[in-house]
Amino acid sequence: MLHTAPSALPKRILIAGSTLTLMVACAAEPLKPEQQVLAPLTSTTTSAAARPAPTITPMPVTASSIPQPLLDFEPWCQRFRAEALAAGIPAYIFDQAFVGLTPDPDVVAADRSQPEFTRPVWEYLDGALSLQRITTGQRLLSQHDDLLQRIEARYSIDRHLLVAIWGLESNFGRAMGNKSVIRSLATLAHEGRRPDFAKSQLLAALRILQNGDIRLERMSGSWAGAMGQTQFIPTTYQDYAVDFDGDGRRDIWDSTADALASTAHYLQASGWTSQYPWGFEVQLPQGFDYALADPEIRKPITEWRRLGVMIPSLPGQDAASGILLLPAGYRGPAFLVLDNFRSVLRYNNSTSYALAINLLADRFKGAGRVVGSWPREQRSLSRSERLELQEQLNNQGLNTGTPDGIIGANTRRAIRSYQQKMGWPADGYPTLELLSQLRGSR
Repeated sequence: MLHTAPSALPKRILIAGSTLTLMVACAAEPLKPEQQVLAPLTSTTTSAAARPAPTITPMPVTASSIPQPLLDFEPWCQRFRAEALAAGIPAYIFDQAFVGLTPDPDVVAADRSQPEFTRPVWEYLDGALSLQRITTGQRLLSQHDDLLQRIEARYSIDRHLLVAIWGLESNFGRAMGNKSVIRSLATLAHEGRRPDFAKSQLLAALRILQNGDIRLERMSGSWAGAMGQTQFIPTTYQDYAVDFDGDGRRDIWDSTADALASTAHYLQASGWTSQYPWGFEVQLPQGFDYALADPEIRKPITEWRRLGVMIPSLPGQDAASGILLLPAGYRGPAFLVLDNFRSVLRYNNSTSYALAINLLADRFKGAGRVVGSWPREQRSLSRSERLELQEQLNNQGLNTGTPDGIIGANTRRAIRSYQQKMGWPADGYPTLELLSQLRGSR
């Protein structure tokens, strides 16, 4: 999202990697190597295109946790105008964008709500890998063959991956969001949960208007400010959007060429390479130590094989290193994911999302079918239950940090410790069975 070379990029702002998920996925900054971590396995990130009509009970954020604006909206706009002009935004650009502008109550409501119930990974994949999406993607791959060949030649990014992102982010350009990006970001900068981040995106959006890439009335997107056919946030647009069709504008809204090439440029900067695949579905041996399925544990393929992991044999792959991923715990399928998986995570920091993108790209080629069985009978924990789980683990002296309902590294580590104490498979996966056991041990 920011303006430096990929090797020196600062930590990306995670739009969608937690349970406080923005409901439209978007591209953000590549991570530094030391910041490359897998998202929580319960993450529910998805674009509107991938998400079937959900049944969600919004869980309001407590008022005490929300930064309250110090100024009413109109005086805030005047103060921000001075900041924008000092940052080089012409007065006429600002005034055109802000004339008659009012906060969007829908954006405030979206920002201050959290889904109580989240879909498990297999339900997410059911929607993302629908037959209609697969067949539409295959048709568009053929239709845009010449364009995709030219993008591949320029950026060395697999066309199937680009079309998968296109399909999942906006249903191939059909669902880009209809909110005014300026209004949404101004609302979030004034009274959102992350006003400084929203303000940086708002300034970037004004610079896009200043550059003449898009007309104000056409600059629409998600409630969170993600834009175009592949849902870039404004700072990512600034750094990675390209004019691939040669019309003098970087138009990710109406130019499929610009949208797909911009995505390829971003993935190239994120480290995607044609040298290795994204990963493999693997089989684990009986008695395997599930504690090794940890995003902090990376091993060469040769080492995983030595541990008994059954990995497809492909020429030249043994030099690669990977992380063992159990997106549904030990009861579900296992995957060994390589660096290209992590590159997609930098687009959207959700393991469900990255798995869906890569499997969808494979489906376009006639592959990508998961062999292992998902534990569909297993209910995912609600947000309230995840909060309780963290509190219970803390009460056991297993530090998860401040309970927030997000199953991150500390919580997974605490779960593993408790599972090992109980003699259970230490996969670090939160289950109702685990919560029930903790409740009974009080």
